[in-house]
Amino acid sequence: MTANELSKFVYYCKQIQPQTQEDIKRFFQGVVVFPYDKELLLQAYLFLNIKDLFPLCSELLLFEKSPISDYTDLGKCDFVYLTYTGNLFIIETKFIDTEATGATERKRRNKHRNKVFEQVITLKNRFSHYWNIELEQLKCGVFTTDSEIDWRGNDVNVVTKSISIDKLERWRKNY
Repeated sequence: MTANELSKFVYYCKQIQPQTQEDIKRFFQGVVVFPYDKELLLQAYLFLNIKDLFPLCSELLLFEKSPISDYTDLGKCDFVYLTYTGNLFIIETKFIDTEATGATERKRRNKHRNKVFEQVITLKNRFSHYWNIELEQLKCGVFTTDSEIDWRGNDVNVVTKSISIDKLERWRKNY
């Protein structure tokens, strides 16, 4: 990716996501105070703690938007960050109910684990193809409420982080 290609992508992001970092921060702080969606609460935790979880990330470029103009059917990214090294970092989040029990729930959790990795890898490839960005300049991350994913990213070059549901809820109450 040349500086020009990166500039084009950043310009695209500013057009479809014109909010300032401060505006986005206020949005996520509101989510913490009035959580109505567990996935959104997980995303708020990620945004408000990004430096601790994914220290390479410097600026949020996209949140819940398609990286490919007007093609939302090709997938939306949960988060796309610019890194301090001039790369892009794609992060997919997934609230996985680790407290539910039974065979059906185990299957559901496994399906969610596989899906979140599939999503981020697919988005990485689409980014590379559409924006003409070298794969080495696209980093991927997954953030969930399931610590079982922590080792799964090693084989597919995806950085994985997790927080337990209990810890997420304690953080929300103490925020």
